[in-house]
Amino acid sequence: MMSLNKRILLSATGVLLIFIVGIALALDRAFYDSARLGVQDRMLARLLMLMGDAEVDDNGILEMPTNLLDTEFSRPNANTYAFIVDHTKKVVWQSTSALNKKLPELGLLEKGVKDFSQIEINHEPYFMHRYGVAWATESGSYPMTFNVIMDTSLFDAQIERYREDLWGWLSVMTVLLLVTQMLVLRWGLQPMRQVSVELSAIESGKQENVVGNYPSELKLLTDSINSLINHERKQQKRYRNALADLAHSLKTPLAILHNAVSIRHNKPEEKTVSEQIERMDNIIQYQLRRAATAGSSPGMRPILLYPVANRIVKTVRKAYHDKNPGITVAIDKTISLRIDEGDLMELLGNLVDNAFKWCDRQIVLSAVRHQERIAIQIKDDGPGIARHEIARILERGVRADQSIPGHGIGLAIVRDIIQVYGGELSIEQNTPKGACITIYLNAK
Repeated sequence: MMSLNKRILLSATGVLLIFIVGIALALDRAFYDSARLGVQDRMLARLLMLMGDAEVDDNGILEMPTNLLDTEFSRPNANTYAFIVDHTKKVVWQSTSALNKKLPELGLLEKGVKDFSQIEINHEPYFMHRYGVAWATESGSYPMTFNVIMDTSLFDAQIERYREDLWGWLSVMTVLLLVTQMLVLRWGLQPMRQVSVELSAIESGKQENVVGNYPSELKLLTDSINSLINHERKQQKRYRNALADLAHSLKTPLAILHNAVSIRHNKPEEKTVSEQIERMDNIIQYQLRRAATAGSSPGMRPILLYPVANRIVKTVRKAYHDKNPGITVAIDKTISLRIDEGDLMELLGNLVDNAFKWCDRQIVLSAVRHQERIAIQIKDDGPGIARHEIARILERGVRADQSIPGHGIGLAIVRDIIQVYGGELSIEQNTPKGACITIYLNAK
């Protein structure tokens, strides 16, 4: 899922862009309407000036001076020209600027009616402003329509320049607002990033609790996280202590029963009871060890593998001092695992003990890193494990007991610990003889 920072940034950016585009369109429309209204007013002013130049005699004949008040009409090929239509819809006058230009065929407008519109002449856009009048003389009233036409080139250029300036400045403002928004969001979400950093540190074992000072909105969350972590640690400690107490409580009566029965084995029933008591002791020890496996948890610190492995080898060697095989420990001193130290010692202890028990002369304990996994391998030159027994040991759901020759509950405990940590167990034949046991655990 997309991060909270990206979600907020993208949402705010989308809203900002929509807002900027909306403002740009509104300003563009407002300027366009204002510029069009300005054109209309200027053309109306020219119409009025043209009407001020016009004279109509008693016979209804229009007379226009040579020098008009608006000199634009006197320039040939000017972008503005004018013409006047009488009651017969005939053009009775046109400006010098209208020479060689096509005049639209238009009718009369009623007295006092004004009309402003945009038309096309020869597929070119033009503005046209018309004004209908009724010229009163002593002999009567003569209706006429004054027309002013102007091409849109200046208007279009003005709109184009405005739009370039508008979008240019809005683009600069958008970039500045986006940068400001990013900085504000970064500052506002800083506590969230700090919480994430601290949680990662707790998960990797670099610190035990959330220790930063956070705003009130996050304070409840960080306090709850600390409370949950502390409660989990206390609960795990109480659980393991209770299991230890249970093991101690059961060990004593089982030892008494075993001693009482082992005094004499005259009867087959007494020998059977002794075997079953020893079997019960092994099963209890196995189940207690299995239940006490800590498993991976937040705040668990990485443990260097080499010192633990070296310490276990030295301890087990003392127990097998009569055998004294050669053992090679090939482990990189920088390899570490996020695993409970007790679980690691139980894991390696069972593997090393089995290797010492069944080897002839040589044992090799090694560990290598494969990307994000650590492969721990122990080889011996003993009789090895039969293939049908390998399948039985690795079969999911098989109850661990002493029915497998030479391998009691040790490998079952190893298997269960590895499963708790999400690892894998592989048992193969060593070359030329013996067993090769490999376990794979996550490096993080």
